[in-house]
Amino acid sequence: MKKITKATIKSFIKNNEIYIKEESKFNGMTDCVENTESSSIKLAERVTEGSRNYKYNLGIEGAWFVGSSRDYFEAYEVDDYKGYRVYNCCGSFVLLAK
Repeated sequence: MKKITKATIKSFIKNNEIYIKEESKFNGMTDCVENTESSSIKLAERVTEGSRNYKYNLGIEGAWFVGSSRDYFEAYEVDDYKGYRVYNCCGSFVLLAK
């Protein structure tokens, strides 16, 4: 199996209609990562390249990449969707395509 890298994820985002499933995220009030209440799969909201934080979310609202080789990726498959789970110190989410 080919190694999954950030370039793989960028290409996946660019070439597919993306759905996101947010599993956990950082909460500044408790200073830790907490599971999200609803972990349903929803159509991802795209943001423009010039927007604030584009470097860290790669144009997908709800995604967060920390960079410097501190993001971890794995293949993910559920029902009719295939994609990638991303996890780091800011939480975890799944990017999917039908």
